[in-house]
Amino acid sequence: MVIRVPKAELPTELSDSMIKQLGAVPEPVEAVWHSPEVATSNLEFSAKVAEWDAADASLKSFAHMAVAAKVGCSWCLDIGYFQAQNQSLDLAKASQVPRWRESEVFTPLERDVLEYAEAMTNTPLTVTDELYASLLDRLGPAAMVELTAFIAFTNMATRNNKANGIESQGFSDACEIPLAARPESGVASPA
Repeated sequence: MVIRVPKAELPTELSDSMIKQLGAVPEPVEAVWHSPEVATSNLEFSAKVAEWDAADASLKSFAHMAVAAKVGCSWCLDIGYFQAQNQSLDLAKASQVPRWRESEVFTPLERDVLEYAEAMTNTPLTVTDELYASLLDRLGPAAMVELTAFIAFTNMATRNNKANGIESQGFSDACEIPLAARPESGVASPA
């Protein structure tokens, strides 16, 4: 797949800031910059989402990557894994998110969060009362509300990138542990 909308030229200061922070300008920003209002709102909301701290950062990272793998957004999976490294999260676990059902590295809580992220990503949603109640009991209301909003935002971002034809930029190539491939199961591959 190729980017479906041409890259827009970003203001120099924004471009320089992103290169300093990430080593490259994220292609989703270049694609969406054709509408600076949409791009700016998205960047601002993304920054606010990153500040939320009621839910564990690892759980949110795993959820982000599970959504990306489910939707097939290789860019989101790539940047999610790269960010996990930059946040000093457990890369041995993060690398296994695309194949979490087969992997034995996740705790029961982490598995339930990954299942919840996929259930929120399915169309129609497949979130069960039992799964929600179990997570609510273990996480508490504030973290559960945050996790749910985080997964919803991630769905918006992954679907936006996938529809725009955005693919991996290779951010995760900087990680010491390679990212596992999603098992073949009739589901769209992230790569």
